[in-house]
Amino acid sequence: MSETGNALKRVFERAFTDLRRGRESFTPTLRSREVGVIVSLSTGIARVSGLPGVGADELLIFPGEVFGIAFNVDEQDIGVVLLGEYWRLQVGDEVERTGRVMDVAVGEGLLGRVIDPLGRPLDGKGPVNSHARRPIEQPAAPIMDRAPVTVPLQTGLKVVDALIPIGRGQRELILGDRQTGKTALAIDTILNQRGKQVLCVYCAIGQRASAVAKVVATLREKGAMEYSVVVLTEGNDPPGLAYIAPYAATSIAEYFMAQGRDLLIVYDDLTHHARAYRELSLLLRRPPGREAFPGDIFYIHARLLERATRLRAECGGGSLTALPIIETEAQNISAYIPTNLISITDGQIYLSPSLFELGMLPAVDVGKSVSRVGGKAQRAAYRAVAGDLKLAYAQFEELETFARFGARLDEHTRKIIEHGQRIRACLKQLESTPVAMHAQITVLLALSSGLFDSVPPANMGAAEAAVRQAATRLPDTLCERLNGTEPLTDQDRETIIGTAREALSSFCVSACPERRRE
Repeated sequence: MSETGNALKRVFERAFTDLRRGRESFTPTLRSREVGVIVSLSTGIARVSGLPGVGADELLIFPGEVFGIAFNVDEQDIGVVLLGEYWRLQVGDEVERTGRVMDVAVGEGLLGRVIDPLGRPLDGKGPVNSHARRPIEQPAAPIMDRAPVTVPLQTGLKVVDALIPIGRGQRELILGDRQTGKTALAIDTILNQRGKQVLCVYCAIGQRASAVAKVVATLREKGAMEYSVVVLTEGNDPPGLAYIAPYAATSIAEYFMAQGRDLLIVYDDLTHHARAYRELSLLLRRPPGREAFPGDIFYIHARLLERATRLRAECGGGSLTALPIIETEAQNISAYIPTNLISITDGQIYLSPSLFELGMLPAVDVGKSVSRVGGKAQRAAYRAVAGDLKLAYAQFEELETFARFGARLDEHTRKIIEHGQRIRACLKQLESTPVAMHAQITVLLALSSGLFDSVPPANMGAAEAAVRQAATRLPDTLCERLNGTEPLTDQDRETIIGTAREALSSFCVSACPERRRE
């Protein structure tokens, strides 16, 4: 036999020897799997049998990488909420347990991204860079780990920061009829967090794709996506995705809060969330209650919003501020879902369609709005000017209603109404134009001092803009004191009022010859 043949023989002998040794050393291991089958399907719901060991809220996987959550664990079968393209499934398809609950990707890689509640990217920028996951359902922080709300969250909106202040760790409800500016108010608050070390999470629940695209475009145009995460479900998505969306968004925010950072989360809106949960509950044959909502409709929102808090320094010192949005019908704030959320949250901002129609934007009804916490977190400079302003505005609204009956008014009442009209004009603000704190205080102090009373109503917009522009010339040391906790000194007041008076000198009635002739 040639040398080549001998070499080949030795190679084959070694190969057979290795194969025999591997076979002798192999020990088979058996892994049990629970596999069930779909027994019925409906819109977003499947009933599954054959999984005796499944747990409540366990994640199940269906063919085609469609996930589901075990909602109803009954003796005969399991009611599963589907989280994907359920129309591709068929009765008889196999279902397998995953042994874990629903979770979502978290981490720094989510900043600037648009994702769905399952963590899948929707912005066309490739996979999400994340190395950690958190369950979407987390227990709220214990009461002893929480700190009082003492740090303000500036919204950049004069009417909110002055009259309905919000603190970091607070839950402030935004409610009103459709198309009254609820989302715009929340987006303006996100835009104002630029440079303030506050990360933002915007959760769109069952919104129109065009509306969400507009929001994302605004955030990108204003540079807010750098510190924001958008969690999105559209109106044509399965109701199961709409149901888990706010919980997934909150888990993403809690990851950053655990690192000691400040977060702002917007739920837009919980009306769609409640309706999605009602749809799922009725399909699962759960007993309906008032307005066909299930009996635990209050609990699903309570356990969500209780996760918003401010932690003590020993626990990291982070905070999570929640701005849930709710839609009312025909200005009925005493309906079932609105009253539930009003009782859960720490205050509400009510947007009036009447004010919206009058062009008073943002259309905040100060009389029906309240902040039960934020006043304690408000800057001392705001407290020095906002108290008198809110009282004067409330008196004006009451007298304005009375004056509509055509009654003759005395001079004092007429002055109150004219002053209130100027307060209303100064509280107007264009969308996506947050106002800095020192500019707000300058305008509010000029209002409370009566400097705008001599400005004709037609010139109020230009006059208010001039005062805001003049506020940029205030000394840096004064602006730093305004951002602190110290109250305004008499000298500070004189400096601010002098700056405002100089800016308004060309707008007062005495400087207008036509008004003098009248």
